[in-house]
Amino acid sequence: MTSASNAAKPIDMDGADTVRMSEAEATAVGMRALKALGYNEEDAKIVVDQLIDNALCGYRFASLPRILAIATDPKHLKGRQPIKIVHETPLSALMDGNNNIGYVTCYRAAMLAAEKAKKTGFASVGVYNSYYSGRNAYFVEQIVKQGLVAFHIASAQPRVLPIGGKRPALGTNPICIGFPSDNGPVVYDMGTAALMWGDVMLHAHLGEALPVGIGFDKEGNPSTDAAAVLEGGVVPFGGHKGYVLSLAVQSLGLLAGSAFAKNQVSDYGFLFWVMDPQLMLPGGEFKSQMAELVQFVKATPKRPGVEEIRIPSERAYRERERRRKEGLVYDRKVIDSLNAL
Repeated sequence: MTSASNAAKPIDMDGADTVRMSEAEATAVGMRALKALGYNEEDAKIVVDQLIDNALCGYRFASLPRILAIATDPKHLKGRQPIKIVHETPLSALMDGNNNIGYVTCYRAAMLAAEKAKKTGFASVGVYNSYYSGRNAYFVEQIVKQGLVAFHIASAQPRVLPIGGKRPALGTNPICIGFPSDNGPVVYDMGTAALMWGDVMLHAHLGEALPVGIGFDKEGNPSTDAAAVLEGGVVPFGGHKGYVLSLAVQSLGLLAGSAFAKNQVSDYGFLFWVMDPQLMLPGGEFKSQMAELVQFVKATPKRPGVEEIRIPSERAYRERERRRKEGLVYDRKVIDSLNAL
């Protein structure tokens, strides 16, 4: 990770335009802001717990700045009704989010899927009529900590241009898979867009340029102006391969009811498939085998100059523990904007 000579340096650097906060201080800012937006204590805590964990794991754009996006989203202004289950079996549930934010609806869906899977061995839970679910790995880690395997996708409104297209037709559409092991959760989380939309929004808020080749304005012209890209979209990662994965996630979103909210097939849909590994391996070998697989991969001979072969989520878990001691660094402009709420 880091050499002994620089291990004492903070993982995040301070600057004239940043502020360092403890986990508790950052939580308090987030709770005040969300309550000012009309969230009750329980829902605000669900949202803030994820936002702070996102910061601890090194995802600055997915932390407290997301509250600013919530505050200005037209869906927030439409109000919310209680989440309800519209169809349910012992193995499944379909939930109408009733315009509640995805941080809350997906958390409840994840917990319901885990509960069902522990009873039946497998569960499928979907949510529609919701938005902004945040970081998929957060939900999946909560499920995996219960000894379960989890697969989670989030389809979304059009933000991503198909290959060769001038206008967005797909969401940023992340995919997340998590496995329990004897050494703790192993979580693979990836977006299918070249840049997550929250990062585009943060760049626009801070007036920072985007990398070349990622963004397009509303006319379909290449642009590094984040504000202009907010009116257009971004491309999938990895060319045609990322495009195919993005389209697959959009398709799976239909199983979560994504087309029901506004009768359009490219919209938000959050789907969880959860399985007890003993459904396939009744002897309980999976967790030890998963730990062995991770160690086998990490033991691969390294090329010159490579300190370590890492497994996805390993960096985030290490940094989470460091930031709990060192504190969280936020852009002062973001904190000032939140306090202004």
